[in-house]
Amino acid sequence: MVREPQGEPDSQCAAIVSMASKIGGTAETRRRWMRQAEKDSGQRDGLASAERERPKALEREGHQRCQANESLCKASAYFIQAEIDRPVKR
Repeated sequence: MVREPQGEPDSQCAAIVSMASKIGGTAETRRRWMRQAEKDSGQRDGLASAERERPKALEREGHQRCQANESLCKASAYFIQAEIDRPVKR
């Protein structure tokens, strides 16, 4: 609904303010959503949502791998210690 008035920037700003008052939330939030939607569709320069999400996903994956590695190290240390403490059969 905000995209419809393709006139001057003032008309788009007025549409954003109008929609914010009708739907709720602030006009600034609606403006940011509009700008991000324009970036996602290629109408505006900048990072698309998928490109912004990629580093976060990689960070989560790295964190999960570190946790898995830590668990494997602890398990390895446990079994090595158990082997050392095992009585020797003669």
